[in-house]
This record gives sequence, C-alpha cells and structure tokens, in this order.
Amino acid sequence: MSIPTAVNHYPASILCRRWSCQAEGIKGSDTGIGHALAKYLDNLGFIVFAGVLNKDGPGAEELRRTCSQRLSLLQLDITNPTQVKEAYLQVSEKVQNTGLWGVVNNAGILGFPADGELLPMSMYRKCMEVNFFGAVEVSKTFLPLLRKSQGRLVNMSSMTGGIPLPRYAAYGASKAALSMFSGVMRQELSKWGIKVAAIHPSGFRTGIQGTSELWVKQEKELVEHLSVDVQQDYGRDYLLGLKSYLLRIPSHCDADLTPVLNSILHALLSKRPRGLYTPGKGAYVMLCIFCYFPVWFYDFLVSKSLGPQSIPQALRTSEAENEDL
Repeated sequence: MSIPTAVNHYPASILCRRWSCQAEGIKGSDTGIGHALAKYLDNLGFIVFAGVLNKDGPGAEELRRTCSQRLSLLQLDITNPTQVKEAYLQVSEKVQNTGLWGVVNNAGILGFPADGELLPMSMYRKCMEVNFFGAVEVSKTFLPLLRKSQGRLVNMSSMTGGIPLPRYAAYGASKAALSMFSGVMRQELSKWGIKVAAIHPSGFRTGIQGTSELWVKQEKELVEHLSVDVQQDYGRDYLLGLKSYLLRIPSHCDADLTPVLNSILHALLSKRPRGLYTPGKGAYVMLCIFCYFPVWFYDFLVSKSLGPQSIPQALRTSEAENEDL
C-alpha cells in the first residue's frame, strides 16, 4: 500500500504501544487497537516504535513476524517511569535531531464493569494509573521530541470519557481525565506547533475486556471488598448479573477497527486535525444528546437503551412489601 502524499512532508515514523507509535510511537501495541495500528502504520511505510507490555509475549512476537524491519519494539510498562525513560532514550538515539512525528497513547484497562458503589478503590486507582497517569507520563517525557518536529500527540480516550454510562465509573472517570488533559494540552502546545487530538470510540472488540481468568479474579476481589450490608442490599443474583453483563459486552462491540484506525491516521497526517474524533456507532450522536438535551432525557435514553436491568435484592423486597399493602 502506497504512503499518502502528505506523509512525505513529515518524518516517516510513529511511536506505538497498546499503550503508543514513531517516528511515530505507539504505547500499548501488544493487542487490540495498538497492535492493529502498529501493523497499519508499518504497512503505510512509517517508522514505528511500538511499546509493548511484554516484549517476549505473543503480541510482540506477531509484530516481529508480520511487520517490516522499520518497526522497533520497546519494552514499555507505562506505569513504570524507569521503562518510560529508557524508551525515550532509545527513541531519541534513533531519531536524533529529526524528532518524533507522533505519539499515540493507546494503553488502557477496563476493569470489572459494575456499579460505582461496588467497585473496590483499588480498581479506581488502577484505572487512573494506567489510563490517565501513564498517558500523562509518556506525553510529558516525549514532548521534547514532538517539539523538534512540531508533531502530533494522539490520546485514545473513550466514549465513556465524554458521557456518563452506568457501570463504568472507574473506567469512565479515568478516560474523562485523559480527555480533559488532551484538551488542555491542545491549547497549551499550539504555540509550539504541536497538534493534540483525543479519540472517543464507541464499542470495539479490542481485547481490553480481558480474559475469563481475569474476570474471575476481579469478580472475587470485588465481592471480598463489599461490606455485609452492601452484599445484602444488592443480593447474590444482582452480583451474578454483573458477570453475565461482562460476558455479553463483546457481542455488542464492532470487530472492525477500521473507523478507529482511520481517525488516528487523520489525526496524525491531516493539516488541520480535529481536536476530537468519535469513531463507531452512536459515539457522536450520544455525545450530542448529552451536550444539547436536558440531562433527564439523556438518562432516560440510556436506561432504555440498556434494556431490562437486574434489580437489587433490597429494592425487590421493598416493591413486594408495597404491593402487599
């Protein structure tokens, strides 16, 4: 596939990891969007630095096998400042005075989707550590290289980072923080000629939902941290329904990542990139409804779109008592 003409005006590289991509750098390239993006940009002729959580893992091995020699793998846990600094030094040595054209912060974790009251504080902290603080650390570290090229910073947020959705309190809060960071950076870095974009995709099948083993572990952690009163109020059936909801998530997600990849490419190469991209079904429409319609209407629409929901034990008991009166 030939490289678009616009690319010839830029340093032909991207930094990538399932958490970004250079001459571009991508953080978070082990699986999902970051993995697909690393392949996509490599195929277009970019020099790609793909950050992976496990340099010896299957995702990294597949990138070695399927991509060109232009792609370099970086061992990069974005929650580890030492690894972030080492990645910066490796990329700096290769690009030198040319600088880095783009950084794509894509790393993220979903956690266990559940009512905000039920989530342990450890889940809130973990989501913030990976989805927000990690992206901030990478951005701040690599900005000197972006300044040299007047390049692009692209942050992978989420639809839940712009609108409230039930059961995504921890994940949504961390992505909302990332979206606000992106907006402020867009304003502050414009004087350096650096353009910043946030991506708010709707539901895509990326692997971020995790494995069954991880779900079991997170479900156990969630239940163990609940007080007796909370467990009694919600009831066992409600808690089991949360796991059923998690298992259904992939069936509602789009397996075709093309809209997301196209949005990232536009953010990297367009002369006038948008500050916000909303790829995927419903992402833009729901954001508009939330912004321009009364809050009660938005809440009503969300409750109807989610379909029949489990009712906590205490509320079922209360309803039954009222019916008997």
